[in-house]
This record gives sequence, structure tokens and C-alpha cells, in this order.
Amino acid sequence: MKALVFITFLVFALPLGLHNAYYLNVFAIIALNAIVAVGLSLFIGYAGQISLGHGAFYGLGAYGSAILAVHLGLPPCLSMLVAIIFTTFLAWILGYFILRLKGHYLVMATLGINLIVYFLFVEAETWTGGLSGLPGIPALCLYKLCFTTDRANYYLIWSVALFVIWLALRLTHGRLGRELKAIKASEAAAKALGLPVTHYKTAIFALSAALAALAGGLYAHYLTFISPKTFDIFYSVEVVTMVLIGGMGSIWGALLGAAFLTPLPQLLDFFEEYKDIFYGLVLMIILVWQPEGLQALAGKIRYFNK
Repeated sequence: MKALVFITFLVFALPLGLHNAYYLNVFAIIALNAIVAVGLSLFIGYAGQISLGHGAFYGLGAYGSAILAVHLGLPPCLSMLVAIIFTTFLAWILGYFILRLKGHYLVMATLGINLIVYFLFVEAETWTGGLSGLPGIPALCLYKLCFTTDRANYYLIWSVALFVIWLALRLTHGRLGRELKAIKASEAAAKALGLPVTHYKTAIFALSAALAALAGGLYAHYLTFISPKTFDIFYSVEVVTMVLIGGMGSIWGALLGAAFLTPLPQLLDFFEEYKDIFYGLVLMIILVWQPEGLQALAGKIRYFNK
């Protein structure tokens, strides 16, 4: 846990040297992507399943919370909670059926979920604003403390992200982590040992969806405006890429992948036409020469071996 203490100190000290709101925004988005990537890392790296649908759960958390707050007048914190519960329940129901599929059939099923939810956001203009987006989303407030500035939202989002990382580390370093790795290695052997494989896979799928919805709710109330484009299939692919580049089966890898890929579009803005080519090239280089991901390089640092 020394690495978590070190990163917590770094994260909370960083704004003291940053006076540009743009950089605070980039770091806040890194934290949001890290929350989604940590949940997906549990599902891919530990449970051994593949999903291209987590952009849908990210969007359901964002739109669910925003719609309840804007159209129904619920307090933002309550609307976020309701959106997370609904998304988790939906993921549990969907997971019970689609996790019976294997390989590319499972990938296509989760891809279908993302496409359906995306078109729902686009077509339900009365509630979502359609392609024009949904403005006027209120900021989060805890009693009389409202997170209306970039700095306040930075601390809020990173506090949640660090808690999620701590929780994921606790889960994966205990009995659950070992049982999930057994399921990933061989479902048949895990069943022979008496492990409830279907229950575990469904629960992890629902947990990863809940984390994505949590990040989506924070995103919506931070930017106070959302549009369907943010939650399309390309975002799901991007988060999976974060997990792969960071290192499958590593919570720290999810954070590293998010920290590496999130600012990449801004850094590559000067040759926008070739951004996707460079993006794919980076993925190929890391997977060929560093197949264990960035976490393998970080593992050489003393703190990340704890």
C-alpha cells in the first residue's frame, strides 16, 4: 500500500503547482477514466472476460444522474446514487444471460449493448437532448459544500478514484482475487473445485458497471454538460486499450493506462489526421515489446512491489 500513499500525496499536492484550469481538467478526466479502467481490469484481467460495452454503463451513469437532476429536480447526490443502482441492476440482469457466451460472441453481445444505449441517448431527445447534448446539469453538493470549481472537482474525483483503487487492491489481494484468477485460468477446473463461476462472473460484471456509472455521474456533474458522442463504442475501445496497455490483471496498470492514454489526443492535436494511426502504433509497440504492459515497468520501482 506504499504506492497508494505515495500517489495520494502526489495527487493532492499537484494542484498547488498548477494554476491552469485546463491541466486540472485533464488530470480530473484521467481519474474518471481510471475508475472505469479499474472496474474493467477486474472483469478482463481477473475474471478473464472481454467487454466492449462499458461506454454504455459510463453513459447510463452520466445520463441517468443528469436526467433525474435536470428534469425531475432530484438532488445531484441522490440522482447519482439512483443512476448507479439502476445501472448495476441492469448489468446484473444482462450479465446473467450474456456471460454464458464465450470469446467473440461475448464481445459482440457487449458491443450490441453499447450500440443500443448510444442510439437510445441520440433518439430520446426529449430527455437527453439528442445529438445536441444535455446542458444545465447541477454541480454536486454535500450538504452546504458544493463542488463548483475545477480545483474542488479535482479533489473530489481523485478522492473517489483513490478509494476505488484501494477497494480494488483489497479485493484482488484477498481470497476473491485468487478465486477470480482460478476462473480465468480454467472455468471447468474452478467449477470442479466448487466455485460458483457464473455468480462470480456476473457479480464482477455488475461491479465494473457500477464503477463505470459512478465515473459517469461524476463526469456529468463536473462538466455540467453531456452529449452521446462521449459514450459511444470508441470510448469502450479506448478503455479496453487502457487496460491492455497498462497491463491486464493489474489495478495499477489500469491507472497507468489511463494516465498514459487520456492526455494523448491533446498531445497529438498538431497532426489530428494521423492521431488514430499513432494511437494504434503505440498499442502495437507496447503489446509486442512490453506485453505485460506499463505495470511491468512500474513494478521495477520499489514502491509498486508492495
